[in-house]
Amino acid sequence: MPRVGQHLIQVGRARELETLVGDIGRVADGGSAFRLVTGAYGAGKTFFLNLVRAVAMEKKLVVANADLNPDRRLHASGGQARSFYAELMRNVATRAKPEGGALGGVVEKFIGTVRSEAQASGVASERVLHEKLEQLTELVGGYDFAAVIAAYCRGFESGNEQLSADAVRWLRGEFSTRTDARAALGVRSIVDDASVYDQLKLFARFVRLAGYSGFLVCIDELVNLYKLSNTQARTANYEQILRILNDSLQGASVGLGFVLGGTPEFLFDTRRGLYSYPALQSRLADNQFATGGLVDFSGPVIRLASLTPEDFYLLLTKVRHVFAGGEASAYPIPDEAIIAFMGHCATRLGEQYFRTPRTTITAFIDLLAVLQQNPTADWKALLGGVSLAPDRSGESDHAVEPETVGEGTDELVSFKL
Repeated sequence: MPRVGQHLIQVGRARELETLVGDIGRVADGGSAFRLVTGAYGAGKTFFLNLVRAVAMEKKLVVANADLNPDRRLHASGGQARSFYAELMRNVATRAKPEGGALGGVVEKFIGTVRSEAQASGVASERVLHEKLEQLTELVGGYDFAAVIAAYCRGFESGNEQLSADAVRWLRGEFSTRTDARAALGVRSIVDDASVYDQLKLFARFVRLAGYSGFLVCIDELVNLYKLSNTQARTANYEQILRILNDSLQGASVGLGFVLGGTPEFLFDTRRGLYSYPALQSRLADNQFATGGLVDFSGPVIRLASLTPEDFYLLLTKVRHVFAGGEASAYPIPDEAIIAFMGHCATRLGEQYFRTPRTTITAFIDLLAVLQQNPTADWKALLGGVSLAPDRSGESDHAVEPETVGEGTDELVSFKL
């Protein structure tokens, strides 16, 4: 899934997108946001999260994204939470560097902001730097975070590339021992499993000091928490989600937003899903008045609506346009072929054709690829041979092992892959 260009083929789901854009605006104003985007496999959750990510960068937010997997979790004691944090920091992106790897650029922008403010006010840069970093010390872990940023600034000013590189390593969560961190940077702490969320709150405050509007965290594949067979480990991760949600609802986070992606089973399953944790179920429950076609987008959960036939037609025309490099003369198929293709998909897939567009789009791109490389081929003849089957790629994710409730540590938690 590409991380840029989603707007070129985005169709439908205007209310959902409008809601998330409102959240981005609230984060940019110094507030907080939490959304759980749910949809079946192939419904477009990852695409939607990447689209929100792109909008956030255009609004001058710093963004970071990561997928959860057996080695990356929100809460753990065997390094999986730190691994999740490190993946987020590797994927830090800005409008100037949308593909990721922008962490160093964010720190350098902070230095530039300090210099500009010092020059404008006629005071020493060191004084402005101290005043800004002092704002971080009121948060948990803020003293060492501020010390690391100060170390980067010293290295940047003096040409000590090793010092700056060590500071970036610390910010990325790459130091594994406090001894190494103390030797390199003079700080007593490191980013570990227990401090991941506090570090994200610190980073959100820091990017605002650097001149950005806020920080948006996108987390996908939350079904991997559903797959945890150890009840205690699963509950600990759900408690972390509850903590994030509560901080958002209570305004305890500044300039920080979370957008999570998961399946309906991950949310609604009362045995293993989020609804198995009563405090989350009460906060994520649907509005009882939003029935009979009525909707409510004010709650934390956003359910991706199915695409309409009109949406699908527009989507396929946009895919064709992008596939042809924006040249109408290079279209491999005419408009009538798109209509015929849609009819073929509706016959083969039925209602799922609208709910999970991934299968249909993949088949459509395959058809375009063959026609582009074989100009003499007849699309009508090829269309009859297009084989389509419902997307069942995610069924194995809900086939989980029997639960364990013992005292085992996170390192012993097993996964069903």
